[in-house]
Amino acid sequence: MTEEEKREIASNQYTADNIQVLEGLEAVRKRPAMYIGDVNVRGLHHLVYEVVDNSIDEAMGGYCNKIDVFIRPDNSISVEDNGRGIPTGLHEKENRSALEVVMTVLHAGGKFDKGSYKVSGGLHGVGVSCVNGLSSHLTAEVFRDGKEYIQEYECGIPMYTVKEVGASTKNGTKITFMPDATIFQTTVYDYSILASRMRELAFLNRKITITLTDERELNDNGEVKSEVFHSERGLPDFIQYLDESREKLIPEPITIEGERNDVPVEISMQYNVSFSENLHSYVNNINTHEGGTHLAGFRRGLTRTLKSYADKTGMLAKLKFDINGDDFREGLTAIISVKVPEPQFEGQTKTKLGNNEIMGIVDQIVSEHLSNYLEENPKEARTIVNKVILAATARHAARKARELVQRKSVLTGSGLPGKLSDCSERDPAKTEIYLVEGDSAGGTAKQGRDRRFQAILPLRGKILNVEKAMPHKIYESEEIKNIFTALGVNIGTDEDSKALNIEKLRYHKIIIMTDADIDGSHIATLIMTFFFRYMMELIELGYIYIATPPLYLLKKGKQERYCWNEEEREALTKEWSNDGTEKGIHVQRYKGLGEMNAEQLWSTTMNPEFRTLRQVTIENGVEADHVFSMLMGDEVPPRREFIEANAKYAKIDV
Repeated sequence: MTEEEKREIASNQYTADNIQVLEGLEAVRKRPAMYIGDVNVRGLHHLVYEVVDNSIDEAMGGYCNKIDVFIRPDNSISVEDNGRGIPTGLHEKENRSALEVVMTVLHAGGKFDKGSYKVSGGLHGVGVSCVNGLSSHLTAEVFRDGKEYIQEYECGIPMYTVKEVGASTKNGTKITFMPDATIFQTTVYDYSILASRMRELAFLNRKITITLTDERELNDNGEVKSEVFHSERGLPDFIQYLDESREKLIPEPITIEGERNDVPVEISMQYNVSFSENLHSYVNNINTHEGGTHLAGFRRGLTRTLKSYADKTGMLAKLKFDINGDDFREGLTAIISVKVPEPQFEGQTKTKLGNNEIMGIVDQIVSEHLSNYLEENPKEARTIVNKVILAATARHAARKARELVQRKSVLTGSGLPGKLSDCSERDPAKTEIYLVEGDSAGGTAKQGRDRRFQAILPLRGKILNVEKAMPHKIYESEEIKNIFTALGVNIGTDEDSKALNIEKLRYHKIIIMTDADIDGSHIATLIMTFFFRYMMELIELGYIYIATPPLYLLKKGKQERYCWNEEEREALTKEWSNDGTEKGIHVQRYKGLGEMNAEQLWSTTMNPEFRTLRQVTIENGVEADHVFSMLMGDEVPPRREFIEANAKYAKIDV
């Protein structure tokens, strides 16, 4: 019998011996993505969030007001709070310390006991034990009852029983962990990602102080990088942070607070002169970027209350067309935060609230408080309604522009832009389109591509900055119309001006390819702003990519090699030259895609076997909103501050 025949027989024998029972945290280590999403950058940072969420749960219960997060020099993480400290006494059922149970048993913890935590976030009880299972080493230190206790673990397994190590005058818990390098694709933490989440948590939980310290690098004064996040007012401060680059219409954010059926609701909202709607919703500090019943309740209460006020005051009497829900939310930035004792999550990434009763609760609270605000602030109320009327007028003009675009598409047969060089493959999952800066580079890309599955759409110059343009201007823009029609998606309906019929999308890889210079970066940012504001769903589905053409071609004799950054250039120079200089090495700098011939562009940037594509993802929608409005909006001071703060990372192109 051959080895192949033996394997086939073995594969067909499915007996009781094939059933694996994973003990303790083995399941987490075997299938980590099931618990933290992935084992790349997002999952790595999620470990920190889970530990911090335990401290936030203490804070929401009123037991903690200080959380310190440290990135250690070796990329381990320490999180310390001044809460009650995890109980260390004997757990009768498990016959071991409660601390060990919390750290090693999934679905164990105080958040399942309504007497301990009214509401909680995190991974619903698998949080800190999950972190333990995915760490090569973790140390838990507890300070309570005048004593200090400690227990260490390797890959989730206790190294010894919980032991008392001395007296202590403080209370709280300190968790220090090292992510397991055999599980994670990267174990290097990104300070900015952690800072965004800590800032968010400080806004969502007012009067709590969260400190983030990075010990990996000292500044010129020998000091570590550290930031303190604290908000006295909470959500109103959050709104002002988000809208710092937008011109506001009313002096102060409208703040709504109420509680129904043990569900506290906090909302802060501000109207500005922009044309985008920026709603961010949270449940128990979890960003529900897919929305849910709390967001639906907010929208319903907002629309009904503002419509009722506008009708009652006669401000809509002269309007010759109807207004809809979109009009009431144009230029609105809002944060909706609810605390739900037993949240039910659904959706693609389990970040959509499904509790039906929450819609009515939020609707009622919004209606009651917003009605009072409008009555008590007639000047601001009229300003808001006038903004709504302006939005409705612009939408009416935009609808006519869209209809004109769609009529032209029908008249020209396929409706595809004349500049589009399409591919022969028709399965969207197998096709990709390059949005290329300029006709010249577009021509080179057309020659170099694989026309079976790669389409090319050249874009002339800089596309419209959608951050500052009225909606009907967007649909009148030739380059933006070409993007819409090439992709095959609709450009909105009266009910939802940003709705996409995603099933008609013609490509599942949409690749932005621009020159590697300042202008190219600006064009890429303009395109990204357009996708973020008008085609967010494509980013969420993972369909948007950025091409990375090389910066240099180095030649020495018959040797040729491409370099994608300065570091690679320096390393290659050292490899080829004994004295580290570029003597005898010819360096060609590619400032534009047009400087490369078709074969070079294909081999370095378009060939799937060798190219590097950067997939566009959104780690934090709130932070992305803030950055896009700051970079592309009208207000100059915040942009200047950003440039000054980040100037040290820039490279001068000469």
